[in-house]
Amino acid sequence: MSGESLVAGSFVVADYVVFALMLMVSAAVGVYYAWVDRGQRSSGDFLMGGRRLTALPVSLSLTASFMSAITVLSNPAEVYRYGASIGFYGLSYVMTIVFTSEVFLPVFYRLAVTSTYEYLELRFNRATRLLGTLLFIVQTILYTGIVIYAPALALNQVTGMNLWGAVISTGLVCTFYCTMGGLKAVVWTDVFQLAVMLAGFLSVIIRSVVLKGGVFPIISDSEQGGRLNFWDFDTNPLRRHTFWTITIGGTFVWVSIYGINQAQVQRYISCKSLGHARVSLYINLLGLWSILLCSVFAGMCLYSVYKNCDPWKAGLVSAPDQLMPYLVMDILGDYPGLPGLFVAAAYSGSLSTVSSSINALAAVTVEDLIKPYTNMSERHLSWISKGLSLVYGALCIGMAGLASLMGGILQAAISIFGIVGGPLLGLFTLGILFPFANSKGALSGLVSGLVVSLWVGIGAQIYPPSPEMTRPLPLSTEGCNFTVIDSLNWTSTALPTQLTSITTAPVHNLDSRPGLADNWYSLSYLYFSPIGTIVSISVGLIVSLFTRGYRLKVESRLTLMKEDTTPYYLIKFFKDRVLRRTGKFDLTKDRDKNFGNTNPGFCDTEMDLTKTSIPT
Repeated sequence: MSGESLVAGSFVVADYVVFALMLMVSAAVGVYYAWVDRGQRSSGDFLMGGRRLTALPVSLSLTASFMSAITVLSNPAEVYRYGASIGFYGLSYVMTIVFTSEVFLPVFYRLAVTSTYEYLELRFNRATRLLGTLLFIVQTILYTGIVIYAPALALNQVTGMNLWGAVISTGLVCTFYCTMGGLKAVVWTDVFQLAVMLAGFLSVIIRSVVLKGGVFPIISDSEQGGRLNFWDFDTNPLRRHTFWTITIGGTFVWVSIYGINQAQVQRYISCKSLGHARVSLYINLLGLWSILLCSVFAGMCLYSVYKNCDPWKAGLVSAPDQLMPYLVMDILGDYPGLPGLFVAAAYSGSLSTVSSSINALAAVTVEDLIKPYTNMSERHLSWISKGLSLVYGALCIGMAGLASLMGGILQAAISIFGIVGGPLLGLFTLGILFPFANSKGALSGLVSGLVVSLWVGIGAQIYPPSPEMTRPLPLSTEGCNFTVIDSLNWTSTALPTQLTSITTAPVHNLDSRPGLADNWYSLSYLYFSPIGTIVSISVGLIVSLFTRGYRLKVESRLTLMKEDTTPYYLIKFFKDRVLRRTGKFDLTKDRDKNFGNTNPGFCDTEMDLTKTSIPT
């Protein structure tokens, strides 16, 4: 018996109304900005919002862009199965925002680029720019496929709605408002969708707290079930989640998203000043923390409710990512409209991410693959941007089909960002922080980093790490109600047959596993990004030095200058204040200033005049 048959048809009219309302508001924003900006014909207005956006909407949009349905569905399931250690992402967010605002933001903002990959041509050469652009396009289409597929799973589980009907409708709504309204529509729909995501989480959390009699029983259940496994400081890089893998690996993954990913950079460059851009990043940090806190606590609620009867092991859901929608229907089914709100939250997360991706894909294609090779008017480029939004929308829908084969959604998404984002992060870091890095070093570094991260990433898919390293926590079916469903063998601890759909790779006989499988391929998936970044930088620096990169004269605006950093201004401010204050007590200075020229009879200028009157 599948989960779909148990809950299908449980959506009522109020749920559909809430859900449809979210879709209509998102589409209406696109129509509104298409109408308001109908007089603006340039691709810059469409792709960059005319560079007139302010800090608050941009910060909320930054938060919504990568807080997708993956966060709404997979983070709670992650806590349920592996514990709340992902809460340490909060630390990696802090390091990410500081690094982005101090290193990448000042350079990109100063150059006023539309595509981040324009920087690569300015700093290195066109070949580097093209390779970077193509990698970004592949990475984004793959990731967006996963993001479309995730809420479709939720809809399929909760409402019995056709899975592929849901996938296609998600893609179509996104594509519609991206094509109509450009970046402004994307930013303002993100703001609305972030509010829906938080409301969806809160509805589940509040109902769970009421059901369990308070917050403390939920925390106590999580502690007894081993879910509060925060203090895991094991340095073994093969362990899937520890303090180190999440804070170090997570920082690299998120810097590759915030620092150089077109979808994020495009937002803060569209701010009207550098100050607004910096502030938007720090306000966004509060948004990231609030969503993370909600998703981790929702996972604790999930465990508290099902600690004695795990729906996954019992065969009531066919994949861990369906646990949250199952909980929603279980505890909120009697409250018309609230299940609709939660599904709207998952859907909102998806829409915000997919729309950002489509807009970013259109921007890099116009700026990197069309503009340099053609001589089109701005009006034509604007129409091409809209056409590309349509094309990429269709491509991303197609990619969702591939995502359905990729197993655990959260891990698949982060793996894609690590494998491709790591080497790209290394490439941009080379350009910005190392003035002697040249184009030969940059290209060889990027290719080397990509080869190594693909090697470890694909190896990990083929030979998944052992349970000793992933350490899933125990789940129980002892408390399940035997009388409800007779067709299931509730006492069985084996997983039912339908769970084969979540297997990410074929199970290999231990004897046939290569020697690399138990060390190199078993590395935590969060380390894929640091490996790619470090290899890319190291090879890039070595090749640059051997090819006489130290003779290179690089324009200062293309690298990080001390004047770009906040510490420079803090030190300058501190010095000025200290010197000004100590100056009051400097008696010799005061004497010169206050008493030196009081008598006009002894004034230097008079003596100078007599001096100049002497004929030469």
